[in-house]
Amino acid sequence: MIAVVFDSPDDAVSDICDGSTILVGGFVSAGTPSNLILALKRSGQTNLTAVANNIGLGDLLDELCEDRQLARVIATFAIRASGGRNSRFESLYRAGEVELELVPQGTLIERLRAAGAGLGGVLTRTGLGTMMQDGKQVLELDGERWLLERPLRGHVALIKAWRADRLGNLQYRLAGRNFNPVMATAADLVIAEVEEIVEPGEIPVEHVGTPALYVDRIVQCEPIAVRWDG
Repeated sequence: MIAVVFDSPDDAVSDICDGSTILVGGFVSAGTPSNLILALKRSGQTNLTAVANNIGLGDLLDELCEDRQLARVIATFAIRASGGRNSRFESLYRAGEVELELVPQGTLIERLRAAGAGLGGVLTRTGLGTMMQDGKQVLELDGERWLLERPLRGHVALIKAWRADRLGNLQYRLAGRNFNPVMATAADLVIAEVEEIVEPGEIPVEHVGTPALYVDRIVQCEPIAVRWDG
């Protein structure tokens, strides 16, 4: 299957359904699909679940809270410990208008990886004996207790890469790689925002971070500089 090249991010996200679970790549502002996030805001889809490393910390995912498009967020970082301006998400959360599931970063990436690999879950000791254990199954193996974490899969993944070829192979740049490759394996529809589209063969095989097999749509966009005020 060859990825479809879209003319604009708005066209690329236009058929995302209300109620979808959206995996959003990026770490703070590195490797964040900012153009796709803003297009999703303009499209007006609602009742969305966002899965991301962070929200309201050097990213534009918080923009989806302006018109209350998010119903639930699954993330590692979402609430500031102290100081700084509250994000839109934090204000909605404190008002009880949006749900939050906090997941340790290592657990989050493993749950995504498990979904992409077709596994039934992962075992971890992180969270045992804390509120992270509530409602989850605890298994005992060889005298050790383990917390079973279920796979985390999305209907759509919005990811950011540096370059794509016209088949859909993606190349990442430095820290922009982060969550993007694993999220590309864990969604039914994968949309990649890239800075450049090249011909097949121009990306060396050893530099392909996500094979075209996983990528459904690509759109070329100018990168957006995101200001983070801490």
